[in-house]
Amino acid sequence: MPTPDSYQLPATVLIALLLPALAQLYRRSRDARTLFWLLGFLFAFARLLLSSRTGLWDFSDEHLHPWMTAIGLTCVQISSGFFLASLSPLSFRIGQRRILYVIPFTLPLVAYSFLLEVVYNGSLPAGLPFLIFPALGALSLLVGAFWAFARGSMPTWIGLGLCIGMGGAGLWVCVRIGGAWPLLFVECALHLTTALLVFYVFRRLTPGTVLAGAGFIAWALNFADIFPAIKHYALLHLVLTRAASLGSVVAAIGMIVLALEDQLSLQQSSQMREQRARQELEAYTRLTLSRRRLDDFDRQGDQICQTIVESSRFQQAALVLLHGSSQFRLAGAGGFDESTHQAIESLVSRIPVETFLTGDSTPLAVANSHSYSLSLKPWLAPGDDLERLRFTEVIAVPLPGRDRPEGAILLAGIRDAHQPLRSEDMLPVEVFASRIQSARSQTLMLEKLVDSEKLAGLGQLASNVTWQLNNPLTVILGYASLLEATEHMEPSARKAADAILAESRNMRTTLESLARMAQQQPEEFSAVSITELLSDIEQLHRSEFVHRSIDFRLRIAPNLPRVLGNPQQIRQAVLYCLQFAIESVENPGSIGDRSVRVDAALIDDKVKIVIAHTGPGFLHPTRSFDAFVPAEAAGETAGLGLNLCATILRENRGRISAANLDPRGAALTLELQAA
Repeated sequence: MPTPDSYQLPATVLIALLLPALAQLYRRSRDARTLFWLLGFLFAFARLLLSSRTGLWDFSDEHLHPWMTAIGLTCVQISSGFFLASLSPLSFRIGQRRILYVIPFTLPLVAYSFLLEVVYNGSLPAGLPFLIFPALGALSLLVGAFWAFARGSMPTWIGLGLCIGMGGAGLWVCVRIGGAWPLLFVECALHLTTALLVFYVFRRLTPGTVLAGAGFIAWALNFADIFPAIKHYALLHLVLTRAASLGSVVAAIGMIVLALEDQLSLQQSSQMREQRARQELEAYTRLTLSRRRLDDFDRQGDQICQTIVESSRFQQAALVLLHGSSQFRLAGAGGFDESTHQAIESLVSRIPVETFLTGDSTPLAVANSHSYSLSLKPWLAPGDDLERLRFTEVIAVPLPGRDRPEGAILLAGIRDAHQPLRSEDMLPVEVFASRIQSARSQTLMLEKLVDSEKLAGLGQLASNVTWQLNNPLTVILGYASLLEATEHMEPSARKAADAILAESRNMRTTLESLARMAQQQPEEFSAVSITELLSDIEQLHRSEFVHRSIDFRLRIAPNLPRVLGNPQQIRQAVLYCLQFAIESVENPGSIGDRSVRVDAALIDDKVKIVIAHTGPGFLHPTRSFDAFVPAEAAGETAGLGLNLCATILRENRGRISAANLDPRGAALTLELQAA
């Protein structure tokens, strides 16, 4: 009959040849599973090496070499434990450290090996010392039960059933047979459990799973040595022993094939993600975002969101944009039902601009990305539909502004939810968000450029008119002064001369105000006199108010300080607001008296200009500075004019707000920092 070495030695050599392949796979993958496989076969190789009889060593006699025998048994337990832990790497926490269950599971078995071989020379003691060995087995069994309850790679009831069944059988072997046979049984039980885990964890029928599973099942056939009846049949015992030795080699080959299959699968998945990201970026590139006006740009919100839904991993998308200086608005959405869309639109208006996606309190959605996992709960109102719909968590891709986000793309409904979200999935949307913000900023700059060119043309026209009228007016004033100085004049003629002189002086004042408006203003901030600015506007628009039968009142607090800002821009904002008030009182829905009131005062280091009118109020005061204002709320220019006013005030370190007055009317409040 062949000796054990006649089939153990080839297995030892083959595993030694496969170890470099496993080491190379670990070097490439750097994952814990491949490391456990490498360590498991390294300890298995050490065990085979110690049990082989060569001309250099022979440690087969346990009485002569108890320490080497104990080390061999320890290698067996550590090896089988590593294989099991590679497919069920569960752990528990002690303080700040996490400890794998395999460590406390294996330690009692290692203690069993050394006590048996080193202390008691391979035989279990009698009496009370005997109880140490079942106790060590029970301790491993208890850790195994906790391991099964940890809900890892296998359902709890299966793991617990295997643990109780095989653990109980191991204790029976310890009590009835004794010696090192319980350790052999535990090794075989762990190999059999590892074979089951191979099919359960990978859940595929491939050469790797078949070879690895079959190898561990064959490796578990070592338990045949426990039963004397099998030993009596020499041929059966030889077949089972050879199958167990061959099983270790087959298991090693199977795990190498499994690792290669995983790497091939990862490579294919990476190629698919790269292809999908390229197609997604191409879809975003086909969108034309350039527009001349900001309101035209923002009307693309639904198209932008629909493109994201069709091209990305997300089934739902919403575009939130900053309008005015202190409010967000839902510009578009895709993939939502009507009730969710309305609930999101209502919630967006409650998001504070100052703290939105700022600081470190908002966690990243994916590592190495610029997207955030955003909770909507802080802004939910009592009874909010979003809470009822369980829509309280989104992924937010910010639209980066100069000093804070000027909006965000909100994403939800991940496709292929079983696959984890990666930074590569977020990259196309993040690039698209940057492009949206860049195009929107360019559109805003173009809009301001067009408006500034119009104002420059008006300024040039005002300068020409002032220059053309100033000389004739000087002549008129001169002759009117001569007529006034005439001593002998009829009362009717003197009255006419006084009227000419008074109106000419009024015209001179008007031309001086017009000349100041036409004067080129510096781009940098300077101290602006609100008193002078409002007085000039009153002088220029007095006749317009009289012609339109509007009662205009201006009240300026005495000693009003100057404000810090761009003079031309502040003047433009005040004129826009004043024009809005005029159009409001002339609205067909306006009833009663037609009046416009302008008040300027200093309150808490802020110069506040209140422009109130008796026309219709705002339908939505908080949305009055949006680019899209309902026609019932204001005149035709309300959306563009008030939106531009909000932008101007924000750029001049101020703010603007709107409110409805009781019992009727509305007011705009411009706040500027006192210089």
